[in-house]
Amino acid sequence: MSKEIKADDVIFKFFQQICDEKDDQKCVELGNGWINAMETNLTSIEKKLEEKDKTKYQENIESNKQHLNSLKGKGAKAWREYATQCMVEILDHKSKS
Repeated sequence: MSKEIKADDVIFKFFQQICDEKDDQKCVELGNGWINAMETNLTSIEKKLEEKDKTKYQENIESNKQHLNSLKGKGAKAWREYATQCMVEILDHKSKS
């Protein structure tokens, strides 16, 4: 019996780890790790886009970058709140699928 690992499940577990982390410093480190991973993903996506698609998706890419920048410098409490919000959104999305 094979279980498919879905991206939403991995992301949910990551945010759950942020929420469950008792050490505030480790919680912030996890959050900052999330920012770094997402910035790396955005850079990779940008590099792979053809020129016509760069123009098409530039607004979305910039919006994502701004969102990530807004998360920088957050403390543990803010990261736990953000992670909880993300988990709720993932569950909501799954219930609609």
